[in-house]
Amino acid sequence: MLILTRRAGEAILIDGGVRIVVLGTDGGGVRLGIEAPSSIGIVREEVVQRIAEENVRAGAGEGARDWLESLGKPENAPTEEKVPELPRVVRRPQAEEGGEK
Repeated sequence: MLILTRRAGEAILIDGGVRIVVLGTDGGGVRLGIEAPSSIGIVREEVVQRIAEENVRAGAGEGARDWLESLGKPENAPTEEKVPELPRVVRRPQAEEGGEK
């Protein structure tokens, strides 16, 4: 795991055209902006975990259970055949300056 320190306005670039920008911080967390090609899915980890848990409850089989157990273990990253279909991320256009947020 790479650990970096960034301030508001600073960015991290990841191979494949992904750019993560620190938009701001407060006492409870960090606001990130993520720019990526539309072919790359971006989903919060807790959403993926809920989907995997529901697949296990629904009897999706041993592959779903194995995949859920592998979350959080980068050295045991799930293979493509174990990853459930994720909902598509809808990208909203950025608001004009001075418009709604």
